[in-house]
Amino acid sequence: MLESLYTAGTETLDWPQLLICMMVSLAMGVLVAAMHMYRNSYSKNFIVTLAILPLLVQSVIMLVNGNLGTGVAVLGAFSLIRFRSVPGGSREITSIFWAMAVGLATGMGYAGYIVIFSLIVACALLVLYRTPFAEKAKTAERELKVTIPEDLDYPHLFDDLFSVFTHSAKLESVRTTTMGSVYELRYHLVLKDSEQEKALVDEVRVRNGNLPVVLGKAATTKDEL
Repeated sequence: MLESLYTAGTETLDWPQLLICMMVSLAMGVLVAAMHMYRNSYSKNFIVTLAILPLLVQSVIMLVNGNLGTGVAVLGAFSLIRFRSVPGGSREITSIFWAMAVGLATGMGYAGYIVIFSLIVACALLVLYRTPFAEKAKTAERELKVTIPEDLDYPHLFDDLFSVFTHSAKLESVRTTTMGSVYELRYHLVLKDSEQEKALVDEVRVRNGNLPVVLGKAATTKDEL
């Protein structure tokens, strides 16, 4: 079952062997696309691409099987992921690698292997997505902008508050506004509990004389590969 269907290579293929591998590529491509759609945002063009990608990769691998061009073809195909015009998230990259793995396997004739492999991966993803595994904790990264009068000594002004509400707090920048009459401080915070954001803002407002306070999501690109 896990042996290659192309026992004599791809030079003398029978139609039954070819059709089996093509059907497996299409079926597994649809499985990859369906798993990518599960609890995720997507576009129809990307889903169709995922569904058809295994068949395209299979055709390339079958054409160059047994030649030096195999390595060049695989390298060129995988390089498309790195140089895509639109940056992709980690889940998109995973789906593309999975779809290409299907095409590589069926291109070499290992239809039974890739079916078992894909089913195991799909089951594992379903379990991971449906369980609390890797869900975000109550900790959260935030950017805090505080406006204070120029007569306040800002270096340690909020240290006691940060020790209560945050795991870490770093002063990123200081600038003067309103003709130098006030300072605008920008902090990067790691909150202990995201549900205490209002309490933190209220305490800061008491400390800065009810001047403007902005607490927003910190910019991050950790999800991208």
